[in-house]
Amino acid sequence: MSDISFEEVIEECGLAAKWRAEGREEGREEGREEGREEVAKNALAKGASVEFISEITGLSTETIQNLADR
Repeated sequence: MSDISFEEVIEECGLAAKWRAEGREEGREEGREEGREEVAKNALAKGASVEFISEITGLSTETIQNLADR
């Protein structure tokens, strides 16, 4: 039998839930960032200026320039 108490199990479960929630939020943020980059790529392809794209996506001009250079 294990020496882990019921309280320790509950605490561990709480941490697991917290970690899952944090992981989901990180995944959402990565998805939003990828979406902004996709919009930037499409806007670059249509001839939009880096400054305009930065304004509408919230991406830095440096990030957009890096996308343009790829």
